[in-house]
Amino acid sequence: MRECRRVSPAIDVGALNAEMQGLGAEARVRRAAELLPEARILSSSFGAQAAVSLHLVTRALPRIPVVLIDTGYLFAETYGFVDALAARLDLNLRIYRPAASPAWLEARHGKLWEHGAAGIERYNQIHKVEPMQRALADLGVGTWFAGLRRQQSRTRAAIEAVQRIGPDRYKVHPIFDWTDRNVYDYLKRHGLPYHPLWERGYVSIGDWHTTRSLRDAGDASEATRFFGLQRECGLHLIGAGS
Repeated sequence: MRECRRVSPAIDVGALNAEMQGLGAEARVRRAAELLPEARILSSSFGAQAAVSLHLVTRALPRIPVVLIDTGYLFAETYGFVDALAARLDLNLRIYRPAASPAWLEARHGKLWEHGAAGIERYNQIHKVEPMQRALADLGVGTWFAGLRRQQSRTRAAIEAVQRIGPDRYKVHPIFDWTDRNVYDYLKRHGLPYHPLWERGYVSIGDWHTTRSLRDAGDASEATRFFGLQRECGLHLIGAGS
């Protein structure tokens, strides 16, 4: 059942971002929850450093739905990581998948990820973007928390703490300005793990067929996903132009 969402007054995103600059990550979560519309979700790919946002946001908002998009092609280690963190952090996990199974989609379209940039874009639309759009609609989302950071890639270098992605929908990045050192310190302080593949040189972890270790990518972090043809899957571009 879709949650009822209160209509929020007009939000001055520029002023809110200026305020967020002076707050710590935990305070940013609380301030966003005070000002921005319900219902709220946290999305997670359960990637390399996912435990930070999962721990930080759910401590402030304990029963917030945590949305995972399961493409059907995640690493076995990722599925194990999901189970481990869901149990440890008592996550309110909501899993969304493509409308058809991976086998059925391959029968229809072939292995889209093997067909260059256009194939990868279509694959991501079917396996990631559409399920996320469905999650936002099903859950009546007003505020979407995510763990994006400026230091992660060139495509994320300009993100702010808060972004309007619809008439009454906002995206919040509580750790947008954190460095890798900040992430390490937080994980160590709270005894939280990196993804199991981190120790094998995987710095950005998605589907097994389009993710490479840093060594296999020639030490170029931008080339560890999608064969270097693109960096973003499109999931975090939903509503970006709104």
